[in-house]
Amino acid sequence: MAAPPPASGSAPQFASLYVGDLHPDVTEAMLYEIFNAVGPVGSIRVCRNSVTRKSLGYGYVNFHNVSDAERALETLNYSNIKGRACRVMWSQRDPSLRKSGLGNIFVKNLDKNIDNKALFDTFSLFGKILSCKVALDANGKSRGYGFVHYETEEAAKQAIESVNGMQIGDLTVEVCTFVKRDERDPNAGYTNLYIKNFPQEWDEPKLLEMFKPFGKITSSVVMEDKLGRKFAFVNFEDAEDAAKAVKELNGQDLRSEEKKAASTEEDPDNDLFYVGKALTKAERAREFANKSGLPQGGSKEGGVNLYIKNLDEDTDEAALKALFEPFGTVTSAYAVKDERGNCKGFGFVSFSTADEATKAVTEMHLKVVKGKPLYVGLAERKEERQERLRQRYNPSAGMGGKGKGPGMGGSQMGGNKGGGSMMGPMGGKGGPMMGGGGAPAGPMVGPMGMGGKGGPMMPMTGPMMMGGKMGMMPQMMMGKGMMPMNMMRPMMPMTGMLGKGMPTMPTAPTAGTGISAAQLAAAPPQMQKQILGEKLYPAIARLQPDMAGKITGMMLEMDNSELLILLETESALKAKVDEAMRVLSTNRK
Repeated sequence: MAAPPPASGSAPQFASLYVGDLHPDVTEAMLYEIFNAVGPVGSIRVCRNSVTRKSLGYGYVNFHNVSDAERALETLNYSNIKGRACRVMWSQRDPSLRKSGLGNIFVKNLDKNIDNKALFDTFSLFGKILSCKVALDANGKSRGYGFVHYETEEAAKQAIESVNGMQIGDLTVEVCTFVKRDERDPNAGYTNLYIKNFPQEWDEPKLLEMFKPFGKITSSVVMEDKLGRKFAFVNFEDAEDAAKAVKELNGQDLRSEEKKAASTEEDPDNDLFYVGKALTKAERAREFANKSGLPQGGSKEGGVNLYIKNLDEDTDEAALKALFEPFGTVTSAYAVKDERGNCKGFGFVSFSTADEATKAVTEMHLKVVKGKPLYVGLAERKEERQERLRQRYNPSAGMGGKGKGPGMGGSQMGGNKGGGSMMGPMGGKGGPMMGGGGAPAGPMVGPMGMGGKGGPMMPMTGPMMMGGKMGMMPQMMMGKGMMPMNMMRPMMPMTGMLGKGMPTMPTAPTAGTGISAAQLAAAPPQMQKQILGEKLYPAIARLQPDMAGKITGMMLEMDNSELLILLETESALKAKVDEAMRVLSTNRK
C-alpha cells in the first residue's frame, strides 16, 4: 500500500516513520513495544513541549532496515493506541516538499463519520499518498473537512476530477487544490457580515431595512456589549449579495448633526457605519498581528513581547507606548482594561528587536511611575509560568522534607533537625548554624567573608530560611575570635570592633517598619532580598505559620517590584501564598 519511495522519488530513502494523532499519554516505551514487534527499532522519540514537557501528539520511529519500516507502515497505519487511531507515514526530512503545496488537496463537507482511514481508502485509488488527515476539534470529533497530500501533482488533479461532487457517506463532498493561508483571498466566499456604529435607537427590523435590498437574508441578530454599544450580524444566502452590501454600505455616515458637532475623535472614520466580513477569533488575531506588526503563530522572529505590571489605572495604550518609545521601535502597546475602561494594572509592549526589548527591561524595571514601581519582563503564557515554578520547586530538583535542608533558589531551606553539610569557608573556625529546632544545620554555602584577621566584613547575600517554626534563623554562632551576628542586622554597632581598614556592614531597616521602593533602591543590591525577606516572613507567617519559611524562600525568587506590591496589598499576598501552597501540594503528590 505505501512502499518506501524509490531513490529517484521526491521522498528520501531511509527507515524513519512519522507517527501522528497520538494520545497525550503515549510514551516512547509504548511505541517501542508496538513497533519493535514488526522489526528491530533503532530509536523512538515522542515530541514534547519544551516548557511543559507535554506530548505534542506526534513522534518518530527509526528502524534499522527499510523493509521493517515498510512493513510497520503497512500493518500499523491507523492502528489503535490508547483509544486513538494513529497515522503512520514516511518521515519527510526535506521540508520543501511539504511547504510547496504541490499535490495537496482540500476536501470539505465531509460526513462526520468519515475518519482518517476512510478518507485514505477513498483517495488512495488515484496515486501514492504521503499524508492524509481529517481535521478534528478538541473533543476528537470531525470538523467536516480534511487534507490529502499526494506524491505527484498529477494524482492530485485526477482525485479532484474524480471525487469532486461525489457523495461520500451522507454528504456530497467538495474537493479542490489546497491554497496556503497567506495566499488566500480573505474577502472571498463569505456570507456573514458584522455591523457596528449604527444609531443606538435602531432595532433589528430597522437594520434589516438597509440590507434586504441586496439579497435574501437567512439570519440576523442585534446585540450590545458591556458598555451598551450596539452591534449586529447579518447572514446572506449568497456570498455575492454579502459582498455587494459591504461595498455599498460600509463607510456611510449615519450620525446625527448633533453627534457630528460633538465628535472630538482624531480619526473620524471610527464613527462611520461599519459593514464587513464577520471574522473568527483566529482571523481577528491574525488581523491584529498584521496591523500591529506582531509576528503570527507565536513566532519570536521580528519582535519581542514584554509584560508590564503595576501600571496606574489611568494608563492607556498611548501613555504606555510613550513610556517605552525612547528604547526603540514599539510595534504595539496594549493596556488591559476593565469593563469601566480603567487599566487593570498590567499591559504588553512589543519591540521590533531583542536588543531594544533588553534595553527597555534594564531601564524600566523597578522604575517608579506615578508612585508605583513597574515590573517589566518577558511575556510568557500562564501555563508556562506555572510549569516553570513547578520545575523550580520540584522535590527532585532541590526541595526536600524535614531534615534534608536542600538549597532552593538560592535560599537555604532547613529541617527541624538540621540540614545537610554545605561547603564553603566561614573564615577562621566557622561554627554551625542553629536551626529552628536547635540542632546544627551545617556550615553555610559559599564564602561569607566573615573572615579572619584583616578580612573585610561583607554583607549577607540573602536570608537563610529554616523549615521549623522560627522560619528566619535568628543568629549565627561564629568560631573562635568571631562575634555573634544577627542575620538581618547587626545586634550592636560594628564600628570600632573591626580590624584596621575593615569596612562596616551596611544595616537593614528595622523589622516591622514599612519599606518603600525608594528605600529599597537606596540599599545595596546584595542587601535588598534580605530586607524584603525580613518583611515578608512575619506577614506570611500570619497566613501559613507552618510553611512560612518555605513560602518566603519561594517568593524571594520573585522580582523586588512584585515583592513590594505583595507587602503593600494583603489580598495580593494571600493570593500568592495560596498559589505557593498549590505548588507545594502538587509536588508532594
